[in-house]
Amino acid sequence: MKFQVQQEVLDSGVKIIFAVIHGLDNTKVSPEWEAYRNKRLEELYRTYEGIDVHQDPILEGFHILHDKTGVKRRKNIPASENLIRLLLKNHGMAFINQAVDIYNLISLESKLALGAHNIDHVDGDVTLRFTDGTEKFIPLGQQEPVPVNAHEYSYCDDANEILCRLEIRQVNKTLVDEAAKNVFYIVQGNEATTEDYLKEVAQRIIDTTVNYCGGTGEIVVPEVV
Repeated sequence: MKFQVQQEVLDSGVKIIFAVIHGLDNTKVSPEWEAYRNKRLEELYRTYEGIDVHQDPILEGFHILHDKTGVKRRKNIPASENLIRLLLKNHGMAFINQAVDIYNLISLESKLALGAHNIDHVDGDVTLRFTDGTEKFIPLGQQEPVPVNAHEYSYCDDANEILCRLEIRQVNKTLVDEAAKNVFYIVQGNEATTEDYLKEVAQRIIDTTVNYCGGTGEIVVPEVV
């Protein structure tokens, strides 16, 4: 599998690298992880209490990115901002499974837009590109395809299916469940984030996931097309 990104998307201000982990075991829940995540969520709750997201360079950077690409702000809340909102609303974070919990917590910490996808369900390569409106898109939790707007940066496979719309909505096709063994992670930033910061966060995903779920990981810089 190759990872690619369209030059036009990079020119819009998107910054992207990928983390890949093979051979993980996502069937268990570590008591050590549970203790750490609960302590860390309480710390993050206190950190973000009263936050003005538009004064935060990284969080506002996603909104600026949406403005530049014609995406409406109100209906398209960036993934990391949405996690912060849910943390403050619920005073916690819903647990899905070990691997998903790890990257969600790291997204809360880093404010980057992160996503995880089951490699074994991807058709061919993954390309971050602008849509043309012909793509198939079945959002997570839905059963039927929904219409796709043209000129939205999205992660697509060679079957012309969207795996992640913008940095907001993932899909059923590549859902990471307990059976997933080979996973790639989207690590997306914007003009307020450095390339080094993306690599630092990608390595944190790899190190933490391998520590609790096993496997082997690597950072992948996408080919520009």
